[in-house]
Amino acid sequence: MKKLVHGGDIYSKRNLPENLKLIDFSANINPLGLPEGVKKAIVDGIDDFCNYPDPLCRQLKKEISAYVKVPEEYLFCGNGAADVVYRIAFAIRPEKVLLTAPTFSEYEEAARLFGSDVEYYYLLKEKDFKIDIEILDKITSDIKLMFLCNPNNPTGVLTDKETVLKIAEKCKSTKTILVIDECFMDFLDNPQEYSVMDSLDTYENIIVLKAFTKIYAMAGIRLGYGICSDVNVIEALHRAGQPWNVSVAAQKCGIAALKETDYVNRTRKLIKYNRTFLENSLIKLGFEVVNSQANYILFRTEIKSLPNELEKFGILIRSCCNYRGLDETYFRIAVKSKKDNEYLVNCIKKILSPLH
Repeated sequence: MKKLVHGGDIYSKRNLPENLKLIDFSANINPLGLPEGVKKAIVDGIDDFCNYPDPLCRQLKKEISAYVKVPEEYLFCGNGAADVVYRIAFAIRPEKVLLTAPTFSEYEEAARLFGSDVEYYYLLKEKDFKIDIEILDKITSDIKLMFLCNPNNPTGVLTDKETVLKIAEKCKSTKTILVIDECFMDFLDNPQEYSVMDSLDTYENIIVLKAFTKIYAMAGIRLGYGICSDVNVIEALHRAGQPWNVSVAAQKCGIAALKETDYVNRTRKLIKYNRTFLENSLIKLGFEVVNSQANYILFRTEIKSLPNELEKFGILIRSCCNYRGLDETYFRIAVKSKKDNEYLVNCIKKILSPLH
């Protein structure tokens, strides 16, 4: 059986008491749950689910175009951002790919699936897992594709726009396509200060990734998109897989979600407040905490059995032992509701109490 390496595995059988509700801190999903407008779109659109979806996602693209202020022809919609990642790897088929480490594992999985060699720029604990300008030296003419996650997953560390654009400029000079994953950017108070969306016309070699998965809690619906000013790249993404990759339900949900501006504003306030509580609590408990700007927190502890111990309380957290550059002492937790966060902290205290 395939080994599951990502968070969000609420389906595996576990020996938990029937009255114990599973709380999933392993997947970085908006704790507010599906927006009401999205729920209504599912119900209202149910009679249309018998039809094939629009393979060009025309109405959805029109709404995304207005929302992110880019031309419709710059857009490609996918079955989650991961679908776009794999299509990029398939369409480009680069001999060599550059990744930061640690980062989202599907970049490497996609690259290796299509025969690419992978080089790494390691993000160091001693430098707070931040990207240094020396990364430019790793971008050479034989690197045809680079992935950059901002804020990075699993660290939550944000790279400033000036640095990202320097990377884009170097990639432009080496004819390297730069994929900038901004899927967690929407959790920031000021995403426009970090997003490179307004530089797409300057850099045709940039592909920006976005997703409805995290910010709108639509992980089970599967909807993401790529943005690039090179229409040849967009056309290559269309050719790189089956035409009906975005369901009728997903397209309707995406259109509805983009109208949920109040929901997004409430989310940002909630995440900021609850992230601060969790970070401070973990530090007080003696854990090493990475300064995150996203809706999740990376921390370190010598208690390697922490996931197993927390599971006894019905809590799932993400072990980061399979992330390149990390080990079994690193864990990631999502920022959830005040009640769930307090429960997590109290459970950790119970686990720690016999150890002191």
